[in-house]
Amino acid sequence: MKCFSRYLPYLFRPSSTILSSSCHTEADIISTVEFNPTGELLATGDKGGRVVVFQREQESKNQPHRRGEYNVYSTFQSHEPEFDYLKSLEIEEKINKIRWLPQQNAAYFLLSTNDKTVKLWKISERDKRPEGYNLKDEDGRIRDPTTITALRVPVLQPMDLMVEATPRRVFSNAHTYHINSISVSNDYETYMSTDDLRINLWNLEITNQSFNIVDIKPANMEELTEVITAAEFHPNQCNTFIYSSSKGSIRLCDMRASALCDNHSKFFEEPEDPSNRSFFSEIISSISDVKFSHSGRYLMTRDYLTVKVWDLNMESKPLETYQVHDYLRSKLCSLYENDCIFDKFECVWNGSDSVIMTGSYNNFFRMFDRNTKRDVTLEASRENSKPRAILKPRKVCVGGKRRKDEISVDSLDFSKKILHTAWHPSENIIAVAATNNLYIFQDKVN
Repeated sequence: MKCFSRYLPYLFRPSSTILSSSCHTEADIISTVEFNPTGELLATGDKGGRVVVFQREQESKNQPHRRGEYNVYSTFQSHEPEFDYLKSLEIEEKINKIRWLPQQNAAYFLLSTNDKTVKLWKISERDKRPEGYNLKDEDGRIRDPTTITALRVPVLQPMDLMVEATPRRVFSNAHTYHINSISVSNDYETYMSTDDLRINLWNLEITNQSFNIVDIKPANMEELTEVITAAEFHPNQCNTFIYSSSKGSIRLCDMRASALCDNHSKFFEEPEDPSNRSFFSEIISSISDVKFSHSGRYLMTRDYLTVKVWDLNMESKPLETYQVHDYLRSKLCSLYENDCIFDKFECVWNGSDSVIMTGSYNNFFRMFDRNTKRDVTLEASRENSKPRAILKPRKVCVGGKRRKDEISVDSLDFSKKILHTAWHPSENIIAVAATNNLYIFQDKVN
């Protein structure tokens, strides 16, 4: 794709706004967004336990511009609210993470998880139905055997296309604490599920047992100083994975070294600058997301104020640090009082690992070009998301005189936040979840 922008090599325009509603309930808030490995499908999960899958429009000679648009393909209830009677705790139906498996046949498979249970779903199409049974009639009622005088061979008759979602596996009863992430190994036979203190390894075919590969729970819970915040498998090595902590550190583990990976192979942590030490230092240093690059050479972490890129061969400090919203540093006290300081923002790579994207407040999201070191702030809102209109960069004014196209830091709406984003694996198409709205933007094609 050609370069159109002085801010970034991509100039994004709205492809479509879906899942949009002016009035919404808590259950409608989107809690995860994920493209499948080909980018043809896009799945979202919400706080109501629903999964909505979108399919990309096939290219048409009459309407070539519609190629980038996504339409609803399937909607199903993945999780229901439950109650843990032993601990007298309600288990929310909210979908915490969705991870796709590579397509092996005509059906699609995805993993979805709430706080306690991971489910493997099969999404398949059906456009034929069998007719002409011997023992039951067309309505499904059992026929009287005395009326059956001849043997019939059932035949398949065409019917309207129907997309079915069926649960194939349910992985439960393995986590005492809330699951915050799941990751599929590149052997596509195993995956890991992570909660605050433990990481479990599962085989996709076995639901009644898992192997505990990381356990940081102290013998005395009063000695607990950190929790696991995210974990991910290496994209090319099924034995290697990373996990991040609330103390701002990342540990790389190798399952070939030992069955229980309590001893890490590598430890990534940036020394704290004493001059920036404050009451909020430990809170804002907590890592909310960690992602391997597609090449497997780098890893990216997101804390409250920054995105950092690390080289796996250099543990002492990050290779690159990008300020997401440094203008909020003076607002940390009020952000602590309204609990926004605990928001968990995600981060994503583009297909070539050259650009990274993450969310912010006021429905802003940020992009950073690793090659040119340029960055841009864009806004996902219905007011400026008219189809095929180019997104205009936004700027935040920290102090002094405010220009016409700038927004004051005091005017930012902290209830409008973009926590979840996704980037198409090979094209410049991005999905941005803003509360209950899902926006899809694509690069302007000449």
